[in-house]
Amino acid sequence: MEDVAELAGVSAMTVSRVLNTPEKVRPETRERVLAAVRKLDYHPNSAARVLVTGRSGVLGVVCFDTTLYGPASTLYGIEQAARENDYLVSIASLPSLNRRSIAEGVDRLRSQSVDGVIVVAPHESAAEGLRHLPAGLPVVDVGGGGDLPVPAAAVDQHAGAVRATRHLLGLGHRTVWHLAGPPNWIDSSGRAAGWRSVLEAEGREAPEPLAGDWSAQSGYEIGRRMAGERELTAVFAGNDHMAMGLVRALREAGRRVPEDVSVVGFDDVPESAYVWPPLTTVRQNFGEVGRRAFRLLLDRIAGAEGPVRRLVEPELVVRGSTGSRP
Repeated sequence: MEDVAELAGVSAMTVSRVLNTPEKVRPETRERVLAAVRKLDYHPNSAARVLVTGRSGVLGVVCFDTTLYGPASTLYGIEQAARENDYLVSIASLPSLNRRSIAEGVDRLRSQSVDGVIVVAPHESAAEGLRHLPAGLPVVDVGGGGDLPVPAAAVDQHAGAVRATRHLLGLGHRTVWHLAGPPNWIDSSGRAAGWRSVLEAEGREAPEPLAGDWSAQSGYEIGRRMAGERELTAVFAGNDHMAMGLVRALREAGRRVPEDVSVVGFDDVPESAYVWPPLTTVRQNFGEVGRRAFRLLLDRIAGAEGPVRRLVEPELVVRGSTGSRP
């Protein structure tokens, strides 16, 4: 830093201000310092920063199964929010979510002197792990249930399912079948609860839901069984990939979509607008989830206490896979 200061003709304190609070430095001075930084290829020493400020500028993220669209998009939203605020992100990807694996992931991140940790835990087995984290460590949950002892940010899964089910009933369908996700996923439970609440409120029969594993293959296999149900005219699928598999199975069985059966998915994955027919779905704003989780963690780092839950409202996107009851 002293070398940069000498080359730029300023004090070391000014160099520090440019690197940490650039808005407090005059533009011409800031550019002169940044030019010296580039010329000398200077990089701040993160270990020294921790010793001086007590902060590393690094956030930890514990996550699970980022091969799935939802967790991967949530992770991207967190990274984007951190980058916009000049934070780095260190990731601990876990093969499973339970008390032991979460503790190990958090310990690995703490060894890197992270300022706090965001746990992307959309799995019911993660709740126990979140209740036994080290005291004093700022932690925020993303996608977990509503009874956790830490602040949380999530999409309102219940509200999204309510919108999807009401849309189908509004098209004249007598009831709506549900192709659910795995029962041990919090997202799946929330969507199933929202679907059932609408049918019960409207006095409609709720067919027994069939559970897939989020994959298009499981949607296809269950769809082959559903196709034989002649009373079936509308299906709310737990995610878009299962919905796509379902649509193929229905068409192979001679059931047209949406003329004979209407289908709604969940997530709004990029390809959902380009399959045939284009898929009606529930869009989740993962970027906003990431921003809210990041702000909650900064509040926690600053000393805020108590569990706070921030829900992001989903949006129904109507396309060509839904129509009036035949």
